[in-house]
Amino acid sequence: MHASLRHFDHSAPAPDCLDELIAPVADAVRHWRGSVPAEHIVYVDTDPEWADTAAFVEHYGPELLGQSANCVVVSGKRGGETTLAACVVPSAARVDVNGAVRRRLGARKASFAPMDTATGASGMEYGGITPFGLPVDWPVLVDPAVVDLPYVLLGSGRRRGKLLVPGKALAELPGAVVLDGLGVA
Repeated sequence: MHASLRHFDHSAPAPDCLDELIAPVADAVRHWRGSVPAEHIVYVDTDPEWADTAAFVEHYGPELLGQSANCVVVSGKRGGETTLAACVVPSAARVDVNGAVRRRLGARKASFAPMDTATGASGMEYGGITPFGLPVDWPVLVDPAVVDLPYVLLGSGRRRGKLLVPGKALAELPGAVVLDGLGVA
């Protein structure tokens, strides 16, 4: 398996850990049809205390920052319409909400979705949102730097646990769009 796994006490192929995942994420793994075999999507057990990026990197090691990604929910508005989307960027980057995201969504205004909107609409826990298992009508905007990673650590849908996923699999998610300029330093 991947070198990142040495940092964790428990890891297993995600299809073998469906009970550890929330229902929409488990369904996404169960029905995965991408070019990467589902068994290459790995669930790693982590303490919820270390879910946030800074705490995670401090606890598990700074070398994981370059292998980690954040998934954030954004809201684009135009007229009376609101579009929710997920953005996946390297953990060391920030999402270009007012540039790349706003343009891609065709929105007049874009912002990070409020926590209750992000968790309520995704069905996931704040600090653990993942692009796996999101509503099918959401665009999933993915930074090319994340797609280029051999493996990337990201949320599992809960604060407990992470998914270790081949980066190219993220480009194959339903609604995925690889978007240049999404993540900025």
